[in-house]
Order: sequence, then structure tokens, then C-alpha cells
Amino acid sequence: MPNPSLRGLQAFEAIGRCGSVSAAAEDLGVTPGAVSQLVRNLEQCLGLTLLERRGRRVELSSWGRLYYREVAKGFQQLSHAANILTRARNETGIVLSALTSVANRWVGRKIFDWQSLCPESSVRILGQEQEPRIGIEQVDFRITYGRRAYAHEHVANLFTDWVVPVCSPALIANRVLDSPQAILKFPLLNVEWEADYKASPQWRDWAALVHADGRQTFSGLSFALSSSAIDAAVNGRGFVLAQVSMVLDEVASGALMVPFDIRMQLSESYYLAWDRTALEKPFGQKFHKWLIGVARQQELLSAPAKGAAT
Repeated sequence: MPNPSLRGLQAFEAIGRCGSVSAAAEDLGVTPGAVSQLVRNLEQCLGLTLLERRGRRVELSSWGRLYYREVAKGFQQLSHAANILTRARNETGIVLSALTSVANRWVGRKIFDWQSLCPESSVRILGQEQEPRIGIEQVDFRITYGRRAYAHEHVANLFTDWVVPVCSPALIANRVLDSPQAILKFPLLNVEWEADYKASPQWRDWAALVHADGRQTFSGLSFALSSSAIDAAVNGRGFVLAQVSMVLDEVASGALMVPFDIRMQLSESYYLAWDRTALEKPFGQKFHKWLIGVARQQELLSAPAKGAAT
């Protein structure tokens, strides 16, 4: 016996649930004639009479009532499965993974603008250096850097940042900095990323840019995380070549200052990776578009003003 068609089963289930052919047709969004034809095809497939026609009325036959009880269970289970998926989508917020410093000093600050825009949404931010396995781990979006973006299937460029020398005002209190080269006489804080990243600009690079004495040696404390080096600078421990995206708030508040706005561009860009199913979540597509937009704004803020020294 051939397998009954799903459309025939849908039509039959709708008649049993709704009580009439016309009501079933309205429920399914088709004509009564189409419903009747589908059930006739189902009866031929089964070799049984499922409906008894009494004048203009249609009732389930004894076979029909027996069959409907079992078919209805199947459709109820399908409906239950769909409800589980819907509930899971609605209850599961967006999970954003980002490099630790980016999480702490860039997107972790921008996220408050998102919450003002979409207060009903739920976003969880994970700061982690290791790349998550998107599609396997519970991560919807990932902000990463440089060549590590190649580990992901769906990727978009976010922005390329710049670094600039910053320090605490307390560090240079009562001192006169008459030239950019004078910065190099203060304690210098270094940021040294992991080996699989292209190196960020170092003090020797910045010294060459400002035509400092090439015989100078550079030493100082090194940090693996940009955020840690910036924290040390805020505490008056020295100058740091900080990413502009990560110190805008501190400069605006006066916790850090830029004695000479001479910037150097990072060698690679930040990227956004995502799980395709994340775009099906509530707010998923909107969050994706918002992140791209915020990054485009950051691109403009990080780059030096036209005509400025770089």
C-alpha cells in the first residue's frame, strides 16, 4: 500500500478537528473542493471510507473515527515540536563572544546603546581568547581579529583600529612635553599579542615615525591583553600605545590624555563571525546589522583626522 500524502492527511485531520469540510478549507486556506479531493485520494490510498456523506453534511465513518484518533496524535506531536523550537528561540538570548579586551573595552561599552534601542532583548557577552566553534558551542556571534577570522564560515569585516600614545595626567604633572620624542623618556608599557596575530605597532615603530634617536633602547613592562596595559596607564604607570576604540571613554573623562595625537594603524582588521541560525533568533538580524553599523562608526572615530600626522 502506498504511503498517504501529507496534504491528504492534513485535509483529513482538519475535517476531524474543525467538524466540516468548509471549516477545514478555511483553516487550511484552500477551497472546499480541494479538501474533498484530497480526502478522496486518501481514501483510495487506504482502501477505506473515512467520511460518510449525509446530504450536505459529512461525518467521520467508524474507520474515519479510528484513523482520526491516531492521525491527530501525530499532528499534535508536530505542533508540540514546533512550539518547543519557538519557545527555545524566544527564551534563548543572543550570545556574543569577543576577544577579552574587545569585550571589556569596546563592545561591552557599546552594548548599553543596544539595550536602549532594544530593551526587550537579552545579550550575554563572553570574553575569551580562544576561537569558539560556532555551530557547535553556544555562541551566536564572535568578534575576532585578523587571520583568526578564517576559522569561521560566515564573516564580515568590522573595522581597522589605530593606536595612539596615552597616559594619566598625573604621570606628566608639572612636566613639559615639548616634543613627541619626550614621551619616550617616560616608562613605556608594551602590548605583546599571541604569536598567531600580526604584531601591533610597538614603541620602536612609533619612535621611528616621530624621528626619535634611533640608538634608543626600549624596555618596560609587557602585557598580553591591551585592556591590562590600559589599566596600568590609567593608574599612572606609564605611556601605552592604546587602541583608540578602547580609550575613548577614558580620554573623554580625563582619566587618560593624548599629549600628541600621532596614530599608527593596526596591521589587520577586526571581524564579525556568526552562526547562520543566530539570524533566526528574535533580534538576531537586527543585532547583526547594529554591530556592523557601530563598527563603521568606530572606523571613522579611530582614524586620524584628515591632515593629522600619522
